[in-house]
Amino acid sequence: QLQASGGGLVQAGGSLRLSCAASGFSLDLYAIGWVRQAPGKVREWVSCISARDGTTYYGDSVKGRFAISRDKVKNMVYLQIDNLKPEDTGVYYCAARQRVCNSDWLQYSDWGQGTLVTVSS
Repeated sequence: QLQASGGGLVQAGGSLRLSCAASGFSLDLYAIGWVRQAPGKVREWVSCISARDGTTYYGDSVKGRFAISRDKVKNMVYLQIDNLKPEDTGVYYCAARQRVCNSDWLQYSDWGQGTLVTVSS
């Protein structure tokens, strides 16, 4: 079970840290990604951390502002978001797929409930 949390209302320029509790998913075996969906738009893959060596990947729109990390002891994955922009508003989901990351959100097999991020201008 994947459970995202940490969303909220924040002013532009602020920061948030999203958390994903990955119960039942070994972070040594599953890559965990973050996917967001803005109101009225399709889902967008934003970041992923791979299983074996923890390599991180980012979408072009978030590079330099988002940082994904994991704690294998706690079985948690985090997404630090800095310098938030209104266009970052949306529901953020964490999702899992076996071993390697993929920038196509359709390739993730397991999804948690999302957490809403709202950025005011």
